[in-house]
Amino acid sequence: MSGYETLTWEVDGDGIATLTLNRPDALNAFDLTMARELERCFLTDARDDDVRAVVVTGSGRAFCAGMDLSAEGNVFGLDESVRPTPEDLRAHLAEAPYHDGVRDTGGRVTLAIHALPKPVIAAVNGPAVGIGATMTLAMDLRLASTRARIGFVFGRLGIVPEAASSWFLPRIVGIQQALEWVYSAEVLDAETALAGRLVRSVHEPDDLLPAAYDLARSFVVDRSPVALGLAKRLLYRNGAAADPLEAHLSDSLAMFYTSIGDGLEGVAAFREKRAPRFTGRASELPTIF
Repeated sequence: MSGYETLTWEVDGDGIATLTLNRPDALNAFDLTMARELERCFLTDARDDDVRAVVVTGSGRAFCAGMDLSAEGNVFGLDESVRPTPEDLRAHLAEAPYHDGVRDTGGRVTLAIHALPKPVIAAVNGPAVGIGATMTLAMDLRLASTRARIGFVFGRLGIVPEAASSWFLPRIVGIQQALEWVYSAEVLDAETALAGRLVRSVHEPDDLLPAAYDLARSFVVDRSPVALGLAKRLLYRNGAAADPLEAHLSDSLAMFYTSIGDGLEGVAAFREKRAPRFTGRASELPTIF
C-alpha cells in the first residue's frame, strides 16, 4: 500500500497483514516519521475488517535498531521549552504542546498496537534494541530468528524504558527478570530471550515468517473476529483486575452478546459438523467494560 515512507503493508487472502519496518539502510531505526506512520497504521489500516491479524517484521538484516539518534535537536522530538507536571500532562494529553512535544512517541505507538482488537505477532528477524524491543511488548506474541538480538539498553543512554514497557515487560517476564534486563542494559541473544519467556519460540531465519504466518492463520481461519477481539480485551484487562468479580462482570456481558451473535452460528456449525460462517466484525465489538 502506498502512503508510507518507512513501512510496507500487505494483506493476503486470509486477512493476514504483513507490516514491515522498511528503512533497511538504517537498520530500520525508529524516527519520528516511522512513529507517526506506525501509530496511523494501527489506528486505521489495521482496523479494516478485512484485516484479521498483523505480523510485524523488519526489512533486511534488522528488526529495528532503536531510535535514530542522528536527528538534530531533541532526537526524541520533544519540546524542551516546556516543563510539564503530571497534572499538566493528564489534563492536556491531546492538546499542544503536550500531545506532540511531551508524550513519548513510542508510547503512542504501543498504545495504538495494544488497542487493536486483533492478534498482533512480532517476527523479530534481527537486532531489536531500545524502542525496537519495547514496541514488540505491546504485540501479543513474539517469535525470534536465531539472528535476533534484543536489548533494553536505556541505562546506557541515560534514559528510561519507554513505550509503556514498564507496564508490558513485567507482565510478560515477571518483575525480577524485567528489572535485571533493564538494570544490566545487556543485549540478549534469542535463546536467552526464550529462556526468559520474552519470546514464544526461536526459528532459523528462513523459517521465521512462515512460522509467524502459520500461527496467525491458526488464530483467524474459522474464528469469530468478535470473539477474538473480546477475548484479547478480557485477558489484558482482567489480568490486572483487583477482584475476580470484575472479570465476571465483563465475561457476563461478553458471553451474553456473543451468544446472540456469532455464537449462534458457531453452535450451529458445531452441531452440523461444518465450518462456521461468522459475520461479526471486529470494528463492532459490544461494550463490556
